[in-house]
Amino acid sequence: MKDNSPHTTPDPPSLVHTKDEEGGVQHRVSFAPPNAADGGHTPGSTEMEAMLKRRMWVYGLLSLALIAIIYVFMNDPGGYVYRLTGKVNSLRLSGLVVYSSIVAFALFLFLVILRYFLLLIAAYLNTVRHTVRAAYDEGFTPPVSVIVPAYNEGILLEDTVQSLLLLDYPQFEIILVDDGSTDNTREIARSLVGIYDKGRVEVRLVEKRNGGKSTALNAGIKVSRYDFLLNVDGDSRLSPNTLRKTIRYFTNARIGAVAGNVKVLNRVNFWTTLQALEYVQGLNMARSAQSILRLVNIIPGPLGLFRKAAIIDAGWYASDTYAEDADLTLQILRKGWRVEYEPDAISYTEAPDTLVALLKQRYRWTRGILQAIRKHRELVFNPTINISGTFVMWTMAFEALIGPVMGMFAPLYFIFIALTFDMSYFIVLWWLSLTVLDVIAALYCVAVEKEEVRLIFYSLISRVVFVLFIDIAKTFATIEEFLRLSMDWGKLERVGSEPRSR
Repeated sequence: MKDNSPHTTPDPPSLVHTKDEEGGVQHRVSFAPPNAADGGHTPGSTEMEAMLKRRMWVYGLLSLALIAIIYVFMNDPGGYVYRLTGKVNSLRLSGLVVYSSIVAFALFLFLVILRYFLLLIAAYLNTVRHTVRAAYDEGFTPPVSVIVPAYNEGILLEDTVQSLLLLDYPQFEIILVDDGSTDNTREIARSLVGIYDKGRVEVRLVEKRNGGKSTALNAGIKVSRYDFLLNVDGDSRLSPNTLRKTIRYFTNARIGAVAGNVKVLNRVNFWTTLQALEYVQGLNMARSAQSILRLVNIIPGPLGLFRKAAIIDAGWYASDTYAEDADLTLQILRKGWRVEYEPDAISYTEAPDTLVALLKQRYRWTRGILQAIRKHRELVFNPTINISGTFVMWTMAFEALIGPVMGMFAPLYFIFIALTFDMSYFIVLWWLSLTVLDVIAALYCVAVEKEEVRLIFYSLISRVVFVLFIDIAKTFATIEEFLRLSMDWGKLERVGSEPRSR
């Protein structure tokens, strides 16, 4: 979706197209709801500059204090250490570097191993819960509004709608929202408007000026007729059982949304196959682990089923971040709703097929998530607002801020130490430890999701090739977001891919 800036703009009016049973076209003008971000307080540049200066002074003084302590212990200029311990200090700079590197290496591996096993254990428990839980009420099948925002999706939109028409569900409507496309999206969408399968499905169209994905989703929600909303992307190809698998969670009145299982459709080259592994092992395993607490932190754009009341309670989609999905999910959790994950509801989506396109996508994702974290930053330090939200924010902050920096600088640092102090076994131990963890996680995820076995072999090189590139992109995105540098949406160009069979 195209979005010219992350700042809030009023939602433009929309023209809605529907057809009655006789095929007559009806038109009406609709206005999307006001943006939830309007009226919110955003720190001004002077206030932000003063806060940064205070932080720089505090961090600088702490750094000087630590340097002074290290100097005293290494050189013992006044004999304080000798009088305290009775031993002559023999620690030198090289020894300090080696010892601290060993400690840092051990801590790094400990954190990585702890993260992996916590995720694996939680994901396994959720899989068991999903497998053996009591039967659902199969009679709970309320009508659903499926909202498809589209900007220049002409090459894929018809296939997307055809896949939606195959959904195995008693009654639903499909609302196409053309967000001011400049290709043939609008013409294709108009040709798809109508009533299908003897009234079981109706396809409607909302036409609006370009305002970004969030405004397109809001426009669709505004004209939706039903209390449950399935939000998908313009290139999503859903499994036929998607609605039946996700709607059953809503018999629990606390559930505000259900995240689906997103998989890569175009596994055509090295980079897209690595992304297929990442989606299965990195993203879906994390959502499964989070689902054990019903605290999934990001409902993916290609597939998310919402209770309309939860979206309204959260203040609709906002346009002040580049990650409207993460922003809305955090707001839903903040309001006390719970978010689940359904592994059997699958959406196949096109992934970037070149390294440059991939890095641009992850750059935007990272900056958008950081914007969402900053927007809800009071949750980080004030658990009285919502303790579940605070937990989610801490995990997101670690993954967005600490994880990429560790992934980028730790290997470089350990390689430097190994080469400088003739400790080459450091490099071997580092690579072997992380690769074993990656392979274990890949084996589990491929088995649970009945995925292609060949993805396991890609886990042998994912850490040193794919993850390193992604961490570098995330680190630079973090720096530029901290500096508030401008950016654009960077829409992925679609090429059209054949659906995968499960």
